[in-house]
Amino acid sequence: MTLNVLADIGGTNTRVALANGAVVDRASEAKFSNQDYHAKGQDIAHILRDYLAQTGAKVSGVCVAAAGPVQDGVAEMTNLAWVIDGKKLTDATGAERVAILNDLQAQGHALGHVAGDALNTVLSGPARPGAAMLVVGLGTGVNAAPVHQTRHGRFVAPSECGHMNMPIRSEEHLRLMRFVEDLLRQRGETPHCGVEEVLSGRGLANLGLFAAKEAGAAAPKDSADLLAQLAAGSPVAAHAARLYTEILAMTLADLALIHLPYGGIYLIGGMGRAMAPHFATYGLEATFRQARRVDLLETDFSVTVVEDDFAALTGCAAYLEGLSH
Repeated sequence: MTLNVLADIGGTNTRVALANGAVVDRASEAKFSNQDYHAKGQDIAHILRDYLAQTGAKVSGVCVAAAGPVQDGVAEMTNLAWVIDGKKLTDATGAERVAILNDLQAQGHALGHVAGDALNTVLSGPARPGAAMLVVGLGTGVNAAPVHQTRHGRFVAPSECGHMNMPIRSEEHLRLMRFVEDLLRQRGETPHCGVEEVLSGRGLANLGLFAAKEAGAAAPKDSADLLAQLAAGSPVAAHAARLYTEILAMTLADLALIHLPYGGIYLIGGMGRAMAPHFATYGLEATFRQARRVDLLETDFSVTVVEDDFAALTGCAAYLEGLSH
């Protein structure tokens, strides 16, 4: 069995672990603060060197899942000024086999390897074995990627669809779009209301600001404060949660019609886990299954929340093991 080192680089932290073949050693998992390294002018190479020095492990493979686009084997982090390529990883680890994946691609490779007790179905529906699946990331950023099983192995297409337009089905949604674009303009950012601006962690905070303005009330400080207020019964937080659920359901429905994920839709990331208990209250299923010209959304597709925060590492391990074959 080959020993590999895996890293999942998020917007805030990097999780690292060892794997024997496709099996992640959960006892070896460690978390590193990206900001601590970035402040010293260091990056993932230094994290991997430190981790291997601490563990004393000698590895033959390394796979990194990066929160950013990967082109021609090079990853550029969306929320960090880190550029990652194969030579950097080889120099840091001494590994012969090197792989760099987008974090959503890694999550896609994890599907089918995540323990059943870490899967929370929030919208029941048929899930055909071997059919296409869709993995949707809801966290610091938002993205989604289709997952296809082919005779040559699993293929997870890269994507940056977190920046597609927010769906609009009502006058309220139109006001929200304009509010978010004004907010971004005031912050000196590109004034485009993509779905990431309403479904990520900062997106939920944006919804809280909008709901507070609509009510003429005080706004939650951030997404964590909004979730706490939601638990306490705040009408402003409830308004934001309803909007979050509606927009997520519409986004998932559009993506389902594009990719036809008869094997199921899987939500990953902190926001998906945090909002999952509220989906039934605020009508995720009713909005997702609204009638259209075709009846696919009324009869097909399931939605499951992946509760395993280290699933991307499992995907990295599965991908490396696939390369070895």
